[in-house]
Amino acid sequence: MRIAYLCADPGVPVFGTKGASVHIQEIVRAFRGRGDEVTVYATRRGDLVPDDLADLRVVEVRVPRGDTAVRERGVTDAARQLAAAAVADGCDLVYERFALFSDGGARAADDAGVPLVLEVNAPLIEEQRTHRELVDDDGATALAAASMRAATVVACVSEPVAAWASRHGARAPLVAPNGVNTARIRPSNAARPADDVPTVGFVGTLKHWHGVDVLLDAAAELSRRGCVIRLSIVGDGPAGAELREQADRLGLDARFTGAVAPEEIPAHLAAIDVGVAPYREADDYFSPLKVCEYLAAGIPVVASRVGQLPMLVDDGATGSLVVPGDPIALADALAALVSDPETRERWAVAARDRAVRDFDWSGVLARILRDVPETVIV
Repeated sequence: MRIAYLCADPGVPVFGTKGASVHIQEIVRAFRGRGDEVTVYATRRGDLVPDDLADLRVVEVRVPRGDTAVRERGVTDAARQLAAAAVADGCDLVYERFALFSDGGARAADDAGVPLVLEVNAPLIEEQRTHRELVDDDGATALAAASMRAATVVACVSEPVAAWASRHGARAPLVAPNGVNTARIRPSNAARPADDVPTVGFVGTLKHWHGVDVLLDAAAELSRRGCVIRLSIVGDGPAGAELREQADRLGLDARFTGAVAPEEIPAHLAAIDVGVAPYREADDYFSPLKVCEYLAAGIPVVASRVGQLPMLVDDGATGSLVVPGDPIALADALAALVSDPETRERWAVAARDRAVRDFDWSGVLARILRDVPETVIV
């Protein structure tokens, strides 16, 4: 099957360090694992190309620079150019990562006479309106509705996103949470010295609502209790400088890696004994890739009881769930795991088993494609 993968979001490079970039790459790998031929049509290619995707054909149409209104119109124009390129190349299925101001997937699917799968990862209109700038609100809403109505399948990462998609025209949207490549991310076989200091790690973009500052405060609390740990903060973002200053001020043993290419993530995970997702109270629509990656790497998880995290982490079996934004509760849970290597090992095995059983990208894609006509996907 020939797949036209469309991403018109200029903030999401195909080959970048963001979780969204990882998502694109893993869906492409999952299609290829089925034996499908994939071409990506995008507004931003990026240059961190993993070896196994070096042969992936990417058609790029850049969005022009300018003020917000110019950029909004530029996304629509670029998406339509990408759609035309996909139709000219020929395809059997259009798979679009939903983007503001794009109806490219709907146009390509209609012109080519093929199904459209629309993947929705967030309530983008509200996000843009609240956290950035949205000039053409009516235009964004109309194009989103056109895309939702045109799709054969609207695949959403969570129930709240599915409810949002329904309000914008989607018919019976499917909930398909994020996954992990369990062949690429595996438990480390490297032996650790018996007296090695346990490493507590966070992997992801450093944004305030991710709660890494809460993790740093929890680490300081552990230090006051005489509980020795090492911190590994893998990634970078808007809060990076502030968090580095906080770690220095608290005198923590913390390593900040900066931005890391997706292909380097497995090596960083191999050095982590406990993975943390210390989210604050926030909108509950997100489906964090990092937690699936912790589980696949056989790392027990300490996570906030918020959003989809209770669905991903089996409290008392693969990890612990704690009150969001509470450094003392987080410190308590970390102290319990750090001091109990037998429990860490038991939860690590269960974490890996859960990831393989429920979260592998091949299974995620299979669920997304289940309502596509069989004559197309065979």
